[in-house]
Amino acid sequence: MSLLLLRNGTVYDPLNGVNGVQRDLWIAGRQIVAPPADPAVRADRVIDAAGLVVMPGGVDMHCHIAGPKVNAARKMLPEDRRRSKPMLRTAITRSGTIGSVPSTFATGYLYAGLGYTTAFDAAIPPLTARHAHEEFHDTPMIDKGFLVLAGNNHFVMQKIKNAEPHLVQAYLGWLLQATKGYGIKVVNPGGVENWKHRANGNVKTLDEPVDGFGITPRDILRGIATAVDDLGLPHSVHIHGNNLGLPGNWTTTLDTMHAMEGHRGHLTHIQFHSYGGDPDDQSTFRSEVPRLAEYVNAHSNLTVDVGQVMFGQTISMTGDGPLGYYLHRVTGGKWFSGDIEQEAGCGIVPIVYKEKSVVHALQWAVGLEWYLLIDDPWKIAMSTDHPNGASFLAYPQIIALLMDRTRRDEALARLPARIREITVLGQLEREYTLNEIAIITRAAPARMLGLTRKGHLGPGADADVTIYTPDTDIERMFELPRFVIKAGEILIEQGEIRRTIEGVTLQTAPDFDAGVIPSIREWFDSSYTVQFRNYTVEDHEVGPTVIEPTTNSGSHTAR
Repeated sequence: MSLLLLRNGTVYDPLNGVNGVQRDLWIAGRQIVAPPADPAVRADRVIDAAGLVVMPGGVDMHCHIAGPKVNAARKMLPEDRRRSKPMLRTAITRSGTIGSVPSTFATGYLYAGLGYTTAFDAAIPPLTARHAHEEFHDTPMIDKGFLVLAGNNHFVMQKIKNAEPHLVQAYLGWLLQATKGYGIKVVNPGGVENWKHRANGNVKTLDEPVDGFGITPRDILRGIATAVDDLGLPHSVHIHGNNLGLPGNWTTTLDTMHAMEGHRGHLTHIQFHSYGGDPDDQSTFRSEVPRLAEYVNAHSNLTVDVGQVMFGQTISMTGDGPLGYYLHRVTGGKWFSGDIEQEAGCGIVPIVYKEKSVVHALQWAVGLEWYLLIDDPWKIAMSTDHPNGASFLAYPQIIALLMDRTRRDEALARLPARIREITVLGQLEREYTLNEIAIITRAAPARMLGLTRKGHLGPGADADVTIYTPDTDIERMFELPRFVIKAGEILIEQGEIRRTIEGVTLQTAPDFDAGVIPSIREWFDSSYTVQFRNYTVEDHEVGPTVIEPTTNSGSHTAR
């Protein structure tokens, strides 16, 4: 097994309490290891990292990079793809297109080019899991995983209605094994189902009935959160709340936080759920981040990622069908809607975020407020909800805004004057440190996902390492790493791709009561167009896999 030594780098490893300390880092095979006890041991290769910044590989816990929804989005913006310079095939890499939604190979290359080595697709309907795995197979350089949609699943809602929590838990455990997924996602619980039933249907509160089931969004949230905790999943229930994007939705968000009392909960793209005002009057839009951040700061069971908006062309891609329709009506542009039988919905709408738009400028400011008002950076993770708020390629720009108040103030000055009246961003003096950046882009998302071998550089960690050249231009520093090491292999050197690897798919396989399978099969026979035996993703349909442990299913396994 070859030994790689990173010598004298300035290391930022927050999980292990290392904050800008010069030290050596040893890599054996695919893992970080302790320094050899024998001083006579020599490394097979030495990288002189003196004067360079060494961090774990980046972890994107919430993005949209796989599945039929992504292909539909690519087709909706051919002009965007034509404007973007394509990635040409080389002796090492495959060709690809960029734009708002890069092609599969380009996605892997671009993530690695930023120093990211792990990414999770946050919204895969179980019926489309097989397609998602096929796209993962063509997304190189990074480890991947996905969250399975369950918040509008008919089987889940029926068992919650029947007060059968054991069957909810068992079904979700079976669903993760059947799809080879990692965790459970809830999107607009009950609202997607209501929209399928009637014109302009949705839910406006957590206690509004879900058509045909006699339950409420609150029942769905608590029922699934209970099942996720009882299954011992490494990641909490991942919540896309009700009323996304609407003025006044902060009260729904706060109610959702209250509903999670006694359970773990991760509120995703929280920026889109933090607005004050009257839902029927766009002119009343304002930020309510201070009140929501105060609650998150005081409650250890909750974490968030941001969903930062950045200005420019992108595309909204969501499992929230009614939201997609709403955005279509607001923008007047193209619209795609999908109905995934018994399971979920989908809405896709191109969008251009403009500095001159008060609403768009507010969204930009609200995201930054979240970063700056959460006291503990371990409770917040960087995301753009790629591509909904912006491409993941915007991460270096966001880092620069967080680390440099002057840059932030200059950006704020270009926006409509009203933004300084309806947000507190201009009053916030906080500037992130490199250690805090390492937390929100690496250590915190890894911890939130329950990935014990990601996001840190201690012995036994995956050998995923990014090395940056310090630069007074922070954006430039983070958009062009000096080295990117994945699983012990040097993939990027001096901005050039030196080699490619496939990466692994991260999954969970919690124990569940197999006695429920006949009931599930009966449900399929009576309700689905897909036969039960064709639903499960087989091992041979998935690339190299690591099964992460749950508290009820033992230790890591790989296949």
